Amino acid sequence: MSSLPYELLIGLRYTRAKKRGARRNRFVSFISAISMAGIALGVAALIVVLSVMNGFQTELRERILGVASHIQIEGMDGQLPDWPRVLEEARRHPDVKGAAPFVQAQSMLTFGEEVRGVVIRGVLPDMEGQVADFANHLKSGALSDLRPGEFGIVLGSEVARALHVFVGDKVTVIAPQGSVTPAGVVPRLKTFRVVGIFEVGMFEYDSGLALINLQDAQTLYRMGDNVSGIRLKLDDLFQAPRVAREVARMIRTDAYLTDWTRSHANFFRAVQIEKNMMFIILSLIVAVAAFNIVSTLVMAVTDKQADIAILRTLGASPRSIMAIFMVQGVLIGLVGLAIGVAGGVALALNIDVVVPFIERITGIQFLSKEVYYISQLPSELQWRDVTTVTIVAFVLGIVATLYPSYRASRVNPAEALRYE
Repeated sequence: MSSLPYELLIGLRYTRAKKRGARRNRFVSFISAISMAGIALGVAALIVVLSVMNGFQTELRERILGVASHIQIEGMDGQLPDWPRVLEEARRHPDVKGAAPFVQAQSMLTFGEEVRGVVIRGVLPDMEGQVADFANHLKSGALSDLRPGEFGIVLGSEVARALHVFVGDKVTVIAPQGSVTPAGVVPRLKTFRVVGIFEVGMFEYDSGLALINLQDAQTLYRMGDNVSGIRLKLDDLFQAPRVAREVARMIRTDAYLTDWTRSHANFFRAVQIEKNMMFIILSLIVAVAAFNIVSTLVMAVTDKQADIAILRTLGASPRSIMAIFMVQGVLIGLVGLAIGVAGGVALALNIDVVVPFIERITGIQFLSKEVYYISQLPSELQWRDVTTVTIVAFVLGIVATLYPSYRASRVNPAEALRYE
């Protein structure tokens, strides 16, 4: 004799059709299979989309902060005097991992008949690696080639492509600080030699940023020994707002302090809103699939009225009848949920293989870096999301069983057996 409750045994039996069962019984089981497939597809889609949104958010953050900074200290009038002292004061904070000065201004680059507007950043090559990740993104040349007095320049890949220049070519920088002559204010021109090309993978930086030596930038923009500011890198980037407030109290100068959560907040807020909306939309798809269980159980209750009546006459309580059909509905939901979680996790972990394969077959590129900032579909599976999706789908599956099961428990045995 089995030790399992009879409600569970009967519910399991009703879930599948007999090999020689009636056509109606087989049809009910077919609808059950469709319900399982719907839940599986909805859950898998939800897990994959959330993983892609997580990956996109992480990739965007890493690429932005690989070029930008966690915290930026800028002078009140665009110039920060006595910057070595300010830099040492900021580095005393235990959460500051690296610090480097910079000079930054907008300029024009020309080569032949081509003209391009860029942001020129003056850096110290031996210190820039503490706050940025340009070394890993250089396609040619090196930051160490930016030697003071030699007027070398490192261009973003899209800038170089637009100007049609290569390493070794000379470009002209047009500085906004003009020289006053009898004929009026004339823009200052300086020739720089291209010593490197970088490609971060974000169109915004690849098409609008150029690096030169800090001393050359100070000469070009007539800043003397001053700099535009200091960039800081932290051990934990999510602590940037707190660290910025504490560093502001540590430095003995008037300056503006901004952190990445403020300067790039719109990017990450938009991604988070999109993730939340996609979760809601795809949860509705899972809900539609889960409520297919309702129609399955309603048909099962109609088909099994005689069985219900016999069980009631044998002493089964309404609660036991309700449990039988809840077992049937929950089992359908659990099987679909298990298949969906397994398929969604497998696809999310291998999205970098699946998407390029689909792109090769269809000849369609899903992500254009000019539009989406990145050219590859990222994925970051977070088990917290998988747990949330599993709980939501499971609860929806249970809710879908309540009405049909309650209806089964209210079947009148005399009425059900009248025409049998």
